[in-house]
Amino acid sequence: MTFPDITPDLHAAMPQLRGRLLANQSLAELSWFRVGGAAQALFTPADEDDLAYFLNHLQKELPVHVIGVGSNLIVRDGGMPGVVIRLSPRAFGDASASGDVVTAGAAALDKRVAEAAAAANLGGLEFFFGIPGTIGGALRMNAGANGGETKDVLIEARGIGRDGSRHVFDNAGMKFSYRNSGVDPSLIFTAARFRGLPTAPEAIRKRMDEVQAHRENAQPIREKTGGSTFKNPPGHSAWKLIDAAGCRGLRLGGAQVSEMHCNFLINTGNATGHDIEMLGETVRARVKENSGIELHWEIKRIGIPS
Repeated sequence: MTFPDITPDLHAAMPQLRGRLLANQSLAELSWFRVGGAAQALFTPADEDDLAYFLNHLQKELPVHVIGVGSNLIVRDGGMPGVVIRLSPRAFGDASASGDVVTAGAAALDKRVAEAAAAANLGGLEFFFGIPGTIGGALRMNAGANGGETKDVLIEARGIGRDGSRHVFDNAGMKFSYRNSGVDPSLIFTAARFRGLPTAPEAIRKRMDEVQAHRENAQPIREKTGGSTFKNPPGHSAWKLIDAAGCRGLRLGGAQVSEMHCNFLINTGNATGHDIEMLGETVRARVKENSGIELHWEIKRIGIPS
């Protein structure tokens, strides 16, 4: 689908805009699944001030969505009306440590934050090494792996509201729960500060090696995938429920439930966004029928059907 070009009107309303604004930009290349339609407008802000200026001057009726590296995302084939905002690593990707505090931009890879902590001999952030996303996504989803979660280490997060206002949240203000934050979904996180624990470097490296080995041995990290598809229901593992429902290796079009880890969906080469989402819904239905348990999506699904 090709949307009407709204970028000339946006530029006219924002003469001081410094970031990059593109019309009908494909989102498939920005998603790990490599599927999906275009963004009506894709905005990459030059910095935090530019983002605040853009949001302050943006028409209130235009929908806005923010994406990171697209590692936990299904973009539907009809694309995204309105504006998609993508924070660039150049402007929002720094990660550094001072004392026992690690500061990171929202576009910093989780892995890089773990490495910055390790370089400063700070432990407790090794779990980030096994999460293939950005800090912005980690804040929004309370991302976790290998026994650790974002809420365990966060000091505070910074962000910009839909009206361009600036906000700072302490740990309690984030209202974290399992794979979720209670902060207004329209807020765009821009940076965060985390607290590490001074730890022997060999112990940190050992833990990071364990995290990496687990990913390589148990997850299809070299496939076109989106990470864990469904949240673990209380008291259960999603992958075990999927396996018990006979869904390991299940295919729909070009999408497949991973043989290696059946809470992962993969694009075998020619899948559409519809294939992947419908395969997920088929898995949910079969698990509900087999166990009576309803799985809830962990992967974010955005856009409109084709």
